[in-house]
Amino acid sequence: MDKQEKGGSRLEQYNIKKYEKKPRFTKGQKALMAVAILLALAIVIVLAWKSVFVRPDVTKPSQPSAPGSSGAVTDIIDYGDGVRPRAEGERKSKDYYTVLVLGRDTGGGGNTDTMLLASYDVTNQKASVMSIPRDTMVNVSWDVKKINSVYNVYGGGEKGLKALYKEISQLVGFEPDFEVIVEWDAVGQLVDAIGGVYFDVPYNMDYHDPYQDLVIEQAKGYRLLAGDDAMQVIRWRKNDANSPYGNVQVGDDGRIKIQQDFLMAVVKQLMKAENVKNISKIAKVFEDCVETDMSFQNILWFGQQALTGGLSTENINFFTMPYKSSSAWSRSYQQNLSYVVPDANALLKIVNEQLSPFKEVFTLSDLDIMYTNADGSVGSTSGHLEDAQAGKPPVKPVAKPETNEPSGESGEGGEGGGSIVIDPETGEITGEGSEGVIYDPETGVITIPGVGEVYMDPETGELTLPEGEGTVPPEEEEPPVSQEEEMTQPPAEEPAEGSEEPPQGESQEDPAEQQSAEADTEE
Repeated sequence: MDKQEKGGSRLEQYNIKKYEKKPRFTKGQKALMAVAILLALAIVIVLAWKSVFVRPDVTKPSQPSAPGSSGAVTDIIDYGDGVRPRAEGERKSKDYYTVLVLGRDTGGGGNTDTMLLASYDVTNQKASVMSIPRDTMVNVSWDVKKINSVYNVYGGGEKGLKALYKEISQLVGFEPDFEVIVEWDAVGQLVDAIGGVYFDVPYNMDYHDPYQDLVIEQAKGYRLLAGDDAMQVIRWRKNDANSPYGNVQVGDDGRIKIQQDFLMAVVKQLMKAENVKNISKIAKVFEDCVETDMSFQNILWFGQQALTGGLSTENINFFTMPYKSSSAWSRSYQQNLSYVVPDANALLKIVNEQLSPFKEVFTLSDLDIMYTNADGSVGSTSGHLEDAQAGKPPVKPVAKPETNEPSGESGEGGEGGGSIVIDPETGEITGEGSEGVIYDPETGVITIPGVGEVYMDPETGELTLPEGEGTVPPEEEEPPVSQEEEMTQPPAEEPAEGSEEPPQGESQEDPAEQQSAEADTEE
């Protein structure tokens, strides 16, 4: 009998069934597991997202920390008797931030000629950026009061930056939440990192300065600028005297306008989604050329909010601090120096409406805005002057009276002629014809050989001639301001006694003089 006749296969014959493995999880359990895995992945993605985009924290004291640090407060700024800027209060919106941006040129001696104060209302997607001219007069204790002298007077570095932060804070009445110090080289490197920037170059630029090893040769017109091209464009402010394109000069005002327009072009390029692939290159520029008390994740958060929140270039406002051109007497140079003096009422309006993050309204006394008076003295809307001497009418050079002394046998004249320069604080006398001249700073009496005594009023500079011959008013270097202009100026106030001195060991005038001497350089 064959196998089939005996009842089939052995398994069938002995009724042995194949073991079937039972599932460990039911269909419902598998569905729950899938949901759990998806939730876990979502949590990981969210955490990773949050670690990349970190919302800046402004709840800590709004004092500047060491650039590049983790954000911990270092030295607290001592504002002395001057105005104490606002550092906290109710904000205009949930996410309203202010940032001070300083452009530093290490190759050019560390000058900080580019100063920007920016506000970004993330909640309402509006931004304002104000340029502060480098010749702005600020309330400092030394003679040359241009804002770009502050950095070097304090020795540069962190001390210089902190001092500059202090002056700008007092100028606008509040402390910026964050500070960003950008090296000049970063501009060109950033442009290269994002593949260049399209920009309409407004002039044929042709400038050469062998002392700075600076060559600017850029053709007018709209085109894609590489990093080196961009650096040339934003540094330019005039052509060579013999340029075939003409001796075009736009000065500091024109250069600021070009820089603002170029920054807007950079912002447009950065806001393109295609630049996501360049994040690593941008991060490298940030690491090498930017110092700030924000983290890179904070900066990415701002970028993310701008892109997802719908910030458009139409809602970004670039402008220059409103100002008037003026001049003030320099004791160091014994002549008037030109300054940029803020338009007090216009600046106050901008601070309240566009820059300040606080709801509380500022008044002029909250801002430290300098102004000049018709008598040559200067004042501040805060009512306090760091340089008490500058609050008095300046004592200008006194011309030595001519004498009718007969000539000697050699044919030489007497002591007449020349001019005498007197420092009213030290009594030091210099200038042609100053030999033998004696000045008593306590009595104001000038003794001139062969002439006699001349009295100089230390407050007004008025001279009283010998033998009751009348008085000689101090020389006027410029006409007094008109009545209309005088009405727009805050009243002069009596300066407080004493003044803050620059750091020990620092010259009170040399660094500032160096800044003034550099005013005509491209850097």
